[in-house]
Amino acid sequence: MPETDDTLEAWRTNQRINLKLLAEIDDAGLSATLSTRGGRSVARQFAHLHTVRVMQLEARAKALAPGARRFATEDEPSREELAIALADSALRVEEWLRRAAAGEKGFRPFKKGLATTLAYLVAHESHHRGNILLTLKQCGHGVDTKTRFAIWDWDRI
Repeated sequence: MPETDDTLEAWRTNQRINLKLLAEIDDAGLSATLSTRGGRSVARQFAHLHTVRVMQLEARAKALAPGARRFATEDEPSREELAIALADSALRVEEWLRRAAAGEKGFRPFKKGLATTLAYLVAHESHHRGNILLTLKQCGHGVDTKTRFAIWDWDRI
């Protein structure tokens, strides 16, 4: 199904962007936060992306959720832990999208369909990438211009 292929490629591109951004952040940047009251550091924002994916799987594709890592709110995962968790949850979400597109029982997209499901996931993660970039900039750990532009070049990433 061509539209399913396009949907899955859009999801994969979103994931490659997350991993590219994660790889370009220095170690001090992962700890950066704008919060004065215990809000999310950059690492915790990446962990949140993974956690929301797992929560969606638990709600809409239960068979794919068991074994997925869960980060506690206060966890400060390392770059390696984040990359592994994000790679795992991205594959699980991809399988959810594939099976939901095929109409398999137990693999539900949002009520408004597969495109809306993908749009929600990408919008949520893009929102947090923006927060991450702003946090890094404000805390003196901004990523280089090449990276800032690369994450918007969906034809090449």
